[in-house]
Amino acid sequence: ILIAMVTPDLVDKGLHAGNLARDTAKVVGGGGGGRPDMAQAGGRDASKLEAALSGVPELVRQSLS
Repeated sequence: ILIAMVTPDLVDKGLHAGNLARDTAKVVGGGGGGRPDMAQAGGRDASKLEAALSGVPELVRQSLS
């Protein structure tokens, strides 16, 4: 299970926890979503978890640019 949380100031700048959870879960063969401030996701391929998590900083940069 992946959990994403975003502070209100970053939600105001366009960061969305649901999108982060969904896009991260795709890497591990799953899906997810949720609210702008909190979301959850899951996937089937735990061997790709490190790759999924290492991609989060780039997803955040893209969302805030």
